Amino acid sequence: MRIIEPCFQILTPFDSQNILTRIEHAGRTCYKSETQISAESAVKFIKSIIQSGHLSVIEHESITLKFICDRGVTHELVRHRLAAYSQESTRYCNYSGEKFGNEITVIKPPFWSENDIKYKIWLKTCEICEKNYLDMISQGARPQEARSILPNSLKTEIIMSANLREWRHVLDLRCQKAAHPQIRQIMLPLLKTFNETLTVIFNDIYKKYKGSIESPPFPLANYQGTYST
Repeated sequence: MRIIEPCFQILTPFDSQNILTRIEHAGRTCYKSETQISAESAVKFIKSIIQSGHLSVIEHESITLKFICDRGVTHELVRHRLAAYSQESTRYCNYSGEKFGNEITVIKPPFWSENDIKYKIWLKTCEICEKNYLDMISQGARPQEARSILPNSLKTEIIMSANLREWRHVLDLRCQKAAHPQIRQIMLPLLKTFNETLTVIFNDIYKKYKGSIESPPFPLANYQGTYST
């Protein structure tokens, strides 16, 4: 059994200046003020748009990410609208196969140290689930049948696409202290990453959670960078 940390990767080509320019062009169409577009005008215009609550304008731009996390986190992610999802399927993925190393992979929970008795109970439970899953497959069970005993901690990969307005909503909801620690573990560094590249879009939300980002109560998920071919 493999134990890994969660991570995420941006799959959309991430040119912040082009994104802001396209948003400004869309927004200025409303006022027929396209002649005011300049090399420096986008940030000021978009900041004004967001402050006025005219958020439909930023829906014109979308970002696609890959999350590698446990299935408990994805159960929460897929509740968000409007967004598109494609997820690793336990119906069709046979973890007893060589492609998966003849083992399951689980996400390490951030709430316990490895010396904590609760962590040791978690570890033992996952190992039992793996053994019984592999035994069921060896006895002729199909993956879609054997998956019923896989743990919530099972690693999964999910692709999520959403427009910038929805990402603002997701981050503002899932970075809160009341959110589950494992989704915060991913969303806090994602907010930091978005704020670094699209500051005018995300800075107001970033300021709300800056303290948790700079002094997180648990290890934050790793940012794997932007996908490139």
